[in-house]
Amino acid sequence: MFNFRGEQPNNLGVQDGKLAACPGTPNCVNSQSDDAQSKIEPLPMRSIAEIKQVVEGMERTTIVEETDKYLYAEFKSKLMGYVDDVEFYLDADANVVQVRSASRLGKSDLGVNRKRVEEIRNQLKT
Repeated sequence: MFNFRGEQPNNLGVQDGKLAACPGTPNCVNSQSDDAQSKIEPLPMRSIAEIKQVVEGMERTTIVEETDKYLYAEFKSKLMGYVDDVEFYLDADANVVQVRSASRLGKSDLGVNRKRVEEIRNQLKT
């Protein structure tokens, strides 16, 4: 219906073992954040292939980039076409998968990014 896609951020990916920090708005979660608003627990250690399988089973999802240690997907909202950028980084040193989920536009996401990560976490348990 609408298309509020926005521009793909230029700070995505892993730099020195870290995903990009959240911008300070309540529409982003990051397992590597120290900020209480954006902090979320990392996912349990899984292969990128397992995470990709879960992500591909979710609606309006496009896989943008995949390596053996990194997965980047775009999630598009149904009604307005807003895009969220979601990244997963297999952090072997910490024995977890770091995750970042952020809206491209706006300030509030009504908790959508946090809910999405928790849904992925729950699906990985089965």
